[in-house]
Amino acid sequence: MNLNDQQKIRLGTCAWSFEEWRGSFYPADLPADRSLEFYSRYFPAVEVDSTFYSAPADSTVARWVESTPASFRFICKLPRTITHACRLRDCRADFAAFLRAMEALAPKLQVILIQLPPSYAPKEGKPALRDFLEQLPRDFRFAIEFRHPGWHRPQVIRLLEKHRVCWVWADTSPLNERNLAPFELWPRTTDFLYVRLLGDYATRYDGDGQRVHPYGKLLWKREAALESWALKIERHLQEVRNVWTFVNNHYEGFAPETCQRLAQRLRYELPLPTPFETASATPGQLDLFRSESSEPT
Repeated sequence: MNLNDQQKIRLGTCAWSFEEWRGSFYPADLPADRSLEFYSRYFPAVEVDSTFYSAPADSTVARWVESTPASFRFICKLPRTITHACRLRDCRADFAAFLRAMEALAPKLQVILIQLPPSYAPKEGKPALRDFLEQLPRDFRFAIEFRHPGWHRPQVIRLLEKHRVCWVWADTSPLNERNLAPFELWPRTTDFLYVRLLGDYATRYDGDGQRVHPYGKLLWKREAALESWALKIERHLQEVRNVWTFVNNHYEGFAPETCQRLAQRLRYELPLPTPFETASATPGQLDLFRSESSEPT
């Protein structure tokens, strides 16, 4: 892979605030409010999960901007009040309020993710989706994740192509299929790709709502699936401007290492913190990160 193709690929994780990552990715004594700053030294982008629950405060957005390098990029989920409560209907006020909250992040905001619930089927949602896409502003790029299989239709693909909205390629295959390559055919609807390696959410909680696994180390290896995704990404690199790929802990148990493993299959290095760096975070080390992040890239 040449350097130009490599620069098109942006790997990151789904959120960055995980207590289980202390000592395995974050230094054990790193202050929580500097997690994003530390994360941005190793990854070029992150998918923000917190915006799914509510729009961020202005001070939060300002902190995100100030604590990350100029080249760092955010992808933010649309709030669930729009996608799950309103189900894309009668949500203009909420949508406008969210976009206003995102204005300060605009230079670093690459994509807004529209994640629809599994119960959202075309029979109910197609008119609402069509109306919602009509109101999307040109100032932002959008990607949409369908979790109901009924959406996989040519007319839906054409609708997304018309509005330059990306069809998200999401791998939610269960763990008993972890050694199988995903063979689904995925449409490409605009000039970038958006891949989400989400894995099996059943690994997160048991029947009593208690956590099953700590996500501080690699728990499973989806070798065939990662190889398949690397081949899919490489196959489309010449046709797109960027490939945004985000990994959840549920995919292999420890998202940072899964990103590294996928990068290796794409033939480039994605270094993670060394054991020395994760042992402790000295003030000098953090100050060095801050000063380096302010340099032009």
